[in-house]
Amino acid sequence: MIADTISNRVRLTTSAAGRAGRGAWRGLLRSRALRWRYRGEPIDRLYLTPQDLRTSDPSFSSEIYHGHFGLAGVVGLLGADSPFAIAPPSPAWARELHGFGWLRHLHAARDEISGEQARTLVSDWIALHGDLRGLAWEPEITARRIISWLSHAAILVEGADEKSYDTLVRSFALQFRFLKSTYRDGPDGLARLTGLIALAFAGLCADEQQPSSLARPKQLADELKRQVLADGGHISRNPAVLIDLLHDLLPLRQCFIARDQVPPPELLTAIDRMMPMLRFFQLGDQGFARFNGMGSTPMESLAALIVHDDVQGTPVSHAEKSGYCRLAAGATVMLADTGRAPPIALSADAHAGCLSFEMSAGRHPLIVNCGVPVHDESEWRAVSRSTAAHSTLTVNDTSSAQLVGAGSPAATGHKPGLAGPVNAQAAMNTRDGPAELRASHDGYDQNYGITHVRSWRLSEDGALLEGIDQLIAPHGLKGAARDNKGKYALRFHLHPTARVEASEDGKSAFICLPDNEIWRLSAGEGNMNIEESVFLADVKGPRHALQIVVSGAMGGATDTTLRWSLKRVAAGEPREAKLAEDTGAEAELPPGGE
Repeated sequence: MIADTISNRVRLTTSAAGRAGRGAWRGLLRSRALRWRYRGEPIDRLYLTPQDLRTSDPSFSSEIYHGHFGLAGVVGLLGADSPFAIAPPSPAWARELHGFGWLRHLHAARDEISGEQARTLVSDWIALHGDLRGLAWEPEITARRIISWLSHAAILVEGADEKSYDTLVRSFALQFRFLKSTYRDGPDGLARLTGLIALAFAGLCADEQQPSSLARPKQLADELKRQVLADGGHISRNPAVLIDLLHDLLPLRQCFIARDQVPPPELLTAIDRMMPMLRFFQLGDQGFARFNGMGSTPMESLAALIVHDDVQGTPVSHAEKSGYCRLAAGATVMLADTGRAPPIALSADAHAGCLSFEMSAGRHPLIVNCGVPVHDESEWRAVSRSTAAHSTLTVNDTSSAQLVGAGSPAATGHKPGLAGPVNAQAAMNTRDGPAELRASHDGYDQNYGITHVRSWRLSEDGALLEGIDQLIAPHGLKGAARDNKGKYALRFHLHPTARVEASEDGKSAFICLPDNEIWRLSAGEGNMNIEESVFLADVKGPRHALQIVVSGAMGGATDTTLRWSLKRVAAGEPREAKLAEDTGAEAELPPGGE
């Protein structure tokens, strides 16, 4: 573990040095002396425009007309100014602004005013930010802008005069050539892959050269092979990336076909692998489980992707490469995170949630993780990534993995990476009788000498989920765990729509879902309490919620076993508690501690 920590530090130092070097190189590339690098034949016209599968809101045009420019959960007040001339209300707002994804809203309005707004705003951007400098020219943002301009070229050129049209195509060509030189400088993962996708779109849609030379199929194919795992998950382990990526890959596939080009096999197989994973991550409400960067599910966008699923492949039960497992029986679905953290360079959104799980009963989420804030709410970011924000076990009130990296995201522009656990394993049995899953991680071994082992067993009718948590310290407790005798807390975060009350004996709690279905959580060991929680993954912002916490201490034992169960209460079966009222209020402050 010590060697691994040193290795992580070396990778972090190397990564930081690489960023500094790339930053200096980008500064040189953007200098006036080297702008000849981006000269070339002009792009005369487009052969086709990609389809934008992302959902749109035509009322956006009216909001702009009234001086409101809302992006990333923040509204920029324009007055009489262009959004490109005002001080950005947040970094996330600025990134979305320069990425131009909002063009789809103006395009959807399909009226003359919206078209004029779109052309004016593009002209504003070219005049104020078309000089290869600043945030607007980061490779990932440049790539998103290229895709947006191509996808909505119709609204940009329709009604444009000759001078405006020439200015537009010159700017597009400059951005395209700049991205060809800089896409490798983007962060590893989705950002770099988006750069290659943008180049492929531009190569297929513009008639500057033969599309086969500009679509860069080899580089794109290599990156798809590396980033899309054999089971269809993404190398970052963030389920949200699948939705973002498929929104670009599906239209890209169609562009290859429309230009009579054979799509790279890696593109086709990546799509075929990813599609079943969309259903893998869905709970009973059709939303994604909240693991490793996943927040609120964009339901309309997800539905738009699923209708393009030509394979209708059955989701796997054990996505071994991605590090997730799924148990489903009757109307019950349970998903568990059983994988180690992704590589440091790809872990900026990863969470310390190994062995956490989410569960739904019918159409309603029951056990959840807190998830990530939908908008740019930095005060919640570290909280959302901690182990305590997940439905799993913590030791000594600490996380099973560490956030690593110097400085804060606000100061450095980079989110911390995640290190640990080093060893995470999982095994499933779904063949005979009830489905069973057993998994373990060593995230508490280095500091406390403890390995966490967790088992789940789901009955064949889905009415009973049995769990066992083991804390194993074969060589005795270490450090703070030895001083406090191995204090632990087993957490079950509840969805905000669930109501809960403890039984009279304090050994169980009754949970009522919105359809009045009742589940009983029982624990044989430890002290059970109902405590405050927060649900971050709501489109309207953080919401007040509750959690059931089973706490205790290992004492002098080297092997402690905690047994618990979640059982559906049959209709008419007596229960011992009157349930509390619905808890749906908004949360105001982050909880204290880690």
